[in-house]
Amino acid sequence: MARPYRIFGAELSPYSIKVRSYFRYKGIRHEWLRRSGANQDEFKRHAKLPLVPLVVTPDDRGMQDSTPILEAMEAEHPEPSIHPPDPTAAFVSVLLEEFGDEWGNKWMFHYRWARPADQESGARRIAQGMNPEADEDTLKAMTAQVRERMVPRVWFVGSNEQTAPQIEQSFLDAVDLIEAHLDGRDYLFGGRPAFGDFGVGFQIHQAWTDPTPGSLLEKRAPRTVAWVKRLVDPTANGEFEDWASLAPTLTPLLAQQVGGLFLPWSAANAAAIAGGQDEFSVTLASGEWTQKPQKYHARSLAALRTRYGGLSERGEIDALLEASGCLRWLAA
Repeated sequence: MARPYRIFGAELSPYSIKVRSYFRYKGIRHEWLRRSGANQDEFKRHAKLPLVPLVVTPDDRGMQDSTPILEAMEAEHPEPSIHPPDPTAAFVSVLLEEFGDEWGNKWMFHYRWARPADQESGARRIAQGMNPEADEDTLKAMTAQVRERMVPRVWFVGSNEQTAPQIEQSFLDAVDLIEAHLDGRDYLFGGRPAFGDFGVGFQIHQAWTDPTPGSLLEKRAPRTVAWVKRLVDPTANGEFEDWASLAPTLTPLLAQQVGGLFLPWSAANAAAIAGGQDEFSVTLASGEWTQKPQKYHARSLAALRTRYGGLSERGEIDALLEASGCLRWLAA
């Protein structure tokens, strides 16, 4: 029997549990390995970057970055598909997957490191994951080290004094829209998980595990909490819906969050990278936004534009993207 896939990850990494959830849904044999000092040598042999998740294939190849991992595995294990058969729903799912990974991560990372209670909770759980056998004194010391290292890194997701209120309002607005959309649905696109669920869902799942956003979610979004819990080990409980049935409650999320915030931010970030800027500012629907540019985001926007450009039939999709404020950023 072939060796199982090996997933090196961390419980507090949304991208790690995204990949693990996908493998569970597909029924792909795998081992879940918490990255730690005990397996660091094997990790280094296969990882090009010191980041989780890392998937090691049965033939000993390493794969990193959750989106390409899911795309590569989907080509090898196409059933049950994570892409709705309706072309418009399928592209919206792809768009939401990218939105979750790149903008939803701002919610999760900001909330985890913005306030003392969340900092302490996150740092302690990370320390426990790194050394499960640590005694209390060692754990306290490791927690302090993790907290000292991670708190200053909020700049990486664009969190600062100017943008923090925008990030938190975006989170609350998105959760309210998702909560309304999930009325009578198990997943974003119907009775089974789609690509978009894996991208958006685990950023919110991780936020739910932290004190401040977790409390907000429990109070205002019970269906959303049930959804992200369901995603940890998802099953197909029905079929995908067509876009006509999804549109009334999913279009507002697309317009407000993707067209109004994510895509204009992503395009401005890409332009800043191309121009060699150390910092950029852009006016979003939520206000003025300033941060240091990030190279990875520029690459992922280019990949999304390529995917849009490869669509064979764009009539209904373009009409939706135009109405939701997304088209100008994808057709650039």
